[in-house]
Amino acid sequence: MKSDIEIAQSVQPRPIDEIARAAGIDPSALEHYGKYKAKVNTGRGADGGKQGKLVLVTAITPTPAGEGKTTTTVGLADGLRKIGKQAMVALREPSLGPVFGIKGGAAGGGWAQVIPMEDINLHFTGDMHAIGAANNLLAAMLDNHIYQGNPLNIDPRRITWHRCVDMNDRQLRFLTDGLGGRVNGVPREDFYDITVASEVMAVLCLASDLADLKARLARIVVGYTYEDDPVTAGQLRAAGAMAALLKDAIKPNLVQTLEGTPAFLHGGPFANIAHGCNSVTSTKAALKLSDYVVTEAGFGADLGAEKFFDIKCRMAGITPSAVVLVATVRALKHHGGALNADLAREDLGALDRGIPNLLRHIENITQVYGLPAVVAINRFPGDTQAELDLVEERCRTLGINALLSEVWAKGGAGGAALAEEVVRLCEQPSAFRYSYELDMGIREKVRAIAKRVYRAAEVSFSAAASKQADRLEALGFGGLPICIAKTQYSFSDDPNLVGAPEGFTLTVRNLKVSAGAGFLVALTGDIMTMPGLPRVPAAEKIDVDENGVISGLF
Repeated sequence: MKSDIEIAQSVQPRPIDEIARAAGIDPSALEHYGKYKAKVNTGRGADGGKQGKLVLVTAITPTPAGEGKTTTTVGLADGLRKIGKQAMVALREPSLGPVFGIKGGAAGGGWAQVIPMEDINLHFTGDMHAIGAANNLLAAMLDNHIYQGNPLNIDPRRITWHRCVDMNDRQLRFLTDGLGGRVNGVPREDFYDITVASEVMAVLCLASDLADLKARLARIVVGYTYEDDPVTAGQLRAAGAMAALLKDAIKPNLVQTLEGTPAFLHGGPFANIAHGCNSVTSTKAALKLSDYVVTEAGFGADLGAEKFFDIKCRMAGITPSAVVLVATVRALKHHGGALNADLAREDLGALDRGIPNLLRHIENITQVYGLPAVVAINRFPGDTQAELDLVEERCRTLGINALLSEVWAKGGAGGAALAEEVVRLCEQPSAFRYSYELDMGIREKVRAIAKRVYRAAEVSFSAAASKQADRLEALGFGGLPICIAKTQYSFSDDPNLVGAPEGFTLTVRNLKVSAGAGFLVALTGDIMTMPGLPRVPAAEKIDVDENGVISGLF
């Protein structure tokens, strides 16, 4: 069996000019990065005048067994073109940390991939590096301001802005810098975030254009004064230089699927520590160019989809037409208590116990957010007909169709039936709504998400979080949406509570404002903004030969 990278390398990509023409993009809007990828200037020659329908692909709560959300997203877009529809796909860019760690890339898999997958999963067009540079420029200017006399009276103990690096490196979680005497800076405790957790990433993904980007950068809060007043990047006069570093990064990246479907890959915030969606600019551009736009949100629907609806759709003024919920029999058996070593064996009991996780996500999409949905069962070779029938039967109890997705093995042809159902759903009436209103208090908004989406019985705020909520409301930030940072492995803040837990208490230990992005972050559990590498990192298997051909990359 060929690996993902071997499959990708077996297909000759079409020149990116051809892909652009197929998408209705004028060649004058392209800024080439080699033969097969380009930046698109959305303000020039990239408006097809369409009002496409937006389809969100999300998933059940993730497990080590895998779900295949990106693969399904790519295969569905190819499937839509197979049945004669004009479609594009809009995805997130991968972070180097997971690529060299354990999660893998963000280019799909099998015969449902975007290419060139080696470029996409490594340096691509340099967006991640530009985001990291802008983030670290602000950090340098902040510390330099303090070193040069601190005219803004910033309290070094209350700095909230961190440096970042696009790599999983636990060694950088906690450190002390500025050591070695006065000439080397002011000593203080510090730590690094992974680049995708930087607020600069969130700003880039939610900005509507370069002017909005610069305005959002200026609003970023970097710390507080001794008088407890917030200090912004604008006050440090850093926003202009940061925007200069990001002037190309804000332009969407155009690539293609293995079957030649145009694809935007742009932005990549994680959904467990940020809002988990690709950029507003790329999504809106795709909607003007295509009749159907297939996009995804990170991790399970309780995280990525919730933030896609409550943050991205609200800010961008866009409305999804349908939702695809990806599930696997293997993952559902994991939620039902089956051991990883036993997932390939038929186990209807474990499957039946795990299916409530899927049903919970369906109920959230259809009842909380009022959207039509279909379940895509990402089929594995070991799935038995009895197991597949059980999933379909339980979905029908909620009035939802469950269809097999075989895009990994068959590409767009394996997603044609799913595409037909998506087209049908897109014509259905819906009553899209958010899970909370912005005029609610901070605590009430957190409780609304926790109770309506997670099914928590209550929310507990630590003393520090409660104090922060009061202070943020007093500073005028109370009307912002909420971005909850929590484990992706459970509806709760405890990764060990798999399945569909309820009656638990969600504990918010910290609240912080991302004023540039335009949301408040509620941190729960032991969630970290700097992951670590596993015992055997994926990097150990990656190599390149004397001809520059990469191997081992999935």
